[in-house]
Amino acid sequence: MAQKLTDIQIKEGIAEFKDWSIEGNSIRKSFLLEDHIMAMGFVNRIAMVAEVMNHHPEIQMVYNKVEITLSTHDVGGVTELDLELAQKIEAYF
Repeated sequence: MAQKLTDIQIKEGIAEFKDWSIEGNSIRKSFLLEDHIMAMGFVNRIAMVAEVMNHHPEIQMVYNKVEITLSTHDVGGVTELDLELAQKIEAYF
């Protein structure tokens, strides 16, 4: 089972990613894409990676804005899985 990271570990983990923030027991970022179709494609790529990892983000999308929230619900906070998924999401963006 994954272990919940400390606040310091989370801050260090997201330091390499632009504009991710800590919100409660999760990390979060908003992405602005060119248009609705680009945003939908981005969400679909994230969904495929998340399915392979068996680690699913919370995704909200309105037109070209995609908001991603990552947390490992089993442990009630952020784990290495969340940082790994954030890294993969950044690679797609």
